[in-house]
Amino acid sequence: MFDPSVLEVEDVQVREDLTMEVPPVTLEDSQVEERRGKPVSLVKVVWDRRTGYSTWELEEDMRKSHPHLFFLVSLYFRG
Repeated sequence: MFDPSVLEVEDVQVREDLTMEVPPVTLEDSQVEERRGKPVSLVKVVWDRRTGYSTWELEEDMRKSHPHLFFLVSLYFRG
């Protein structure tokens, strides 16, 4: 049974500058946008499934930092 007063404990690594890295959960969408006259590929990254918090990020950057997300998406769309 779900109890909203109970918080799940997550393994959080806090850096020396008191920041923490939040890993992305999944990719939700993609689009191509024109910036400075050139096409730029963007992906919508879900950072928190509970709140639905997501941002649009450069696909190139996300492929470098989180390549596993693209592997999972390709498996999903292959059927």
